[in-house]
Amino acid sequence: MLPLQSKRIVLGVTGSIACYKAADLASKLTQLGAEVDVILTGAAQHFIKPLTFQSVTGRRTYVDQDLWGPEGHVLHVKLGKDADLLLIAPATANTLAKLAAGQADNLLTLTALAATAPLMLAPAMDGGMYDHPATQASLDTLRARGAQIHGPVSGHLASGLSGVGRMLEPAELAGHARVALGASGPLAGRRVLVTAGGTQEPIDPVRVIANRSSGKQGYALAQAALDMGAQVTLVSGPTALTPPVGAEFVRVQTAVEMRNAVLAHAAGADMLLMAAAVADFRPSNAANKKIKRAEGVPTVELAANPDILKEVSQQAGKPRLLVGFAAESNDLLANAQGKLASKGLDMIVANDVSAQDAGFEVDTNRVILLTKDGAQEELPLLSKYEVARKVLEKALSLLK
Repeated sequence: MLPLQSKRIVLGVTGSIACYKAADLASKLTQLGAEVDVILTGAAQHFIKPLTFQSVTGRRTYVDQDLWGPEGHVLHVKLGKDADLLLIAPATANTLAKLAAGQADNLLTLTALAATAPLMLAPAMDGGMYDHPATQASLDTLRARGAQIHGPVSGHLASGLSGVGRMLEPAELAGHARVALGASGPLAGRRVLVTAGGTQEPIDPVRVIANRSSGKQGYALAQAALDMGAQVTLVSGPTALTPPVGAEFVRVQTAVEMRNAVLAHAAGADMLLMAAAVADFRPSNAANKKIKRAEGVPTVELAANPDILKEVSQQAGKPRLLVGFAAESNDLLANAQGKLASKGLDMIVANDVSAQDAGFEVDTNRVILLTKDGAQEELPLLSKYEVARKVLEKALSLLK
């Protein structure tokens, strides 16, 4: 299942050079499974053509002339009532002023008045226009009515000036759309704490003991939980991945730092999904300066890192559901069942990381879900996002 499958988005595009970003946004939303109906204002058509959007969405693109066609008398009503989200990106200062005043002189503003779906705006404008009192008054009015406003950000503008006015990047806007569309999902009102990535244990200021965890499964869990409506805190070790939009993000490096972050956020969480590959050991005495080759081969003595899951399971006010992950290279079920019992978990997700198509650094996974009542569910090879959805659905059933 795609994250936005069966969701209908009306994407309004107004007259800004940022229109080229809107085409990328329409493509991203479509790839996520949404049905995207694009409305171009007359000014937008000077920057970009309807065919561009039809090519990436596979759906008709609407323009003002459609108001005077055979569907004209109901078109804006149909578009507005069918939408799950009305997203205007880019939203120019002119369109913001029209929306704030309730003007309806084109298909997009008519649709905005008819729509009952949430309204999301991504402003884009140049040269001090965003800071003008008139624009700020428009934004204040729209916020007071419940509009979600994301951006703009500071950067280089089309005029050559630098300042606040750049539209958010399409990937970030798509993330905000996912949060808005998932708000009433099956995890609405639930707090989910996720850990992801590996930890790095310093040997000296340059070298660390690390592992091959990419963090992909943990980040997929965080994103899937957001898509299902949860409030998500993601505690992550070092990774090249971008945190999902909408998650409270806590960056850590070492196992001790991860322990402290998890304990700080565990109270009040409905579930903890401990997907991070936490180092079992750390150097007992890290050097405070770089170890030189000329000094000979160093001896690195190790000390045990804290068992985060076990510690959480023994604290008062722990999450209602504890889910661990067992990344094993041998004796998969035996090792997973041992961890399930010894750490006091409700469920453990076991996977064989020696498989080329599952485990570390790849986009797919093949796992077995084991619960404390002895049940086992083996999942086929799936994308890590699909695995995340299955894990969360199972966790929710246990929580209920």
